[in-house]
Amino acid sequence: MKLLVLGGGDFVGRTAVEHALALQWDVTALNRGTAPSDARVTRLRGDRRAADGLDSIREGSWDIVFDTWSWEPGVVARSAASLADRVGSYVYVSSRSVYDAPTAGASETWPTVQGPGEDYARCKLGGELAAHAAFGDRALLVRAGLILGPYENIGRLPWWLNRIDRAGDVLAPGPADLALQYIDVRDLVAWSLDAAARGLGGAYDVVSRPGHATMGELLQCCIAATESEARLCWVEPDVLSAAGVQPWTELPIWIPPGADHDSLHASDVSKASAAGLRTRPIQETVVDTWKWLQSLNGRTPIRGDRPPVGLPADREAAILAGR
Repeated sequence: MKLLVLGGGDFVGRTAVEHALALQWDVTALNRGTAPSDARVTRLRGDRRAADGLDSIREGSWDIVFDTWSWEPGVVARSAASLADRVGSYVYVSSRSVYDAPTAGASETWPTVQGPGEDYARCKLGGELAAHAAFGDRALLVRAGLILGPYENIGRLPWWLNRIDRAGDVLAPGPADLALQYIDVRDLVAWSLDAAARGLGGAYDVVSRPGHATMGELLQCCIAATESEARLCWVEPDVLSAAGVQPWTELPIWIPPGADHDSLHASDVSKASAAGLRTRPIQETVVDTWKWLQSLNGRTPIRGDRPPVGLPADREAAILAGR
């Protein structure tokens, strides 16, 4: 197979390149040349925001294009239109954020956000519409949930690993049996490329089943992976709310029980599961992310378009002291 990755230097794109190379595919990557690349990859330079950013792919054909673009939908529209006659399948990594306030059990049929806007959800939906406009049923719209695993450049799981590695009393947001729904980046990529190679198209929610892991299991896996002597101090959601703690950002991954939790961690993934999606255990995701972090001396690369995550140490200590 011939694969064109638009980007390929970070997280999901980098994982797609590595997976395709492991399959012995012919891989081309178009990016700005700011990240290291495997010598087996055909490297093309171009900034997709620039007027001449697609010049290096004006010629050539590929079986699959893999695109993770997050913001301006026009960038996806230009890429897709340019490649529609020379590529078999367009994989666009979208997000379950495109849904309008989904409840527990929501699936691909749930209504999407409406109206104009430049927020993340509407930009991702715009990317989906652009890919579909150019490729029709040959566009595979991968609506990912929470993505974890090696190369993560948002900092969620890396923050927990680094925090637990420092040991001591660790604020653990309860309840411990709170169900999590996420996808390891390697499972996301493996399914997406295989599905595209099989000719699948349309929207798929690509995330683990609800309750694939719990908050307690995640943090215990972090302790095991880091071989830390950290002590988990479970704090109930009402205490955290009273202390002004922001779910998801100050305590990454965690959202307290309720509607917001269900919108992210309780979706129906039967469509992707029936189409072959398989998800590895949380232990493997955590261990491999820690191994990668250690190779960077614990310094987590963070995307410039995302705010930093994590609870400051002084606030953590104050909350634990006041329990």
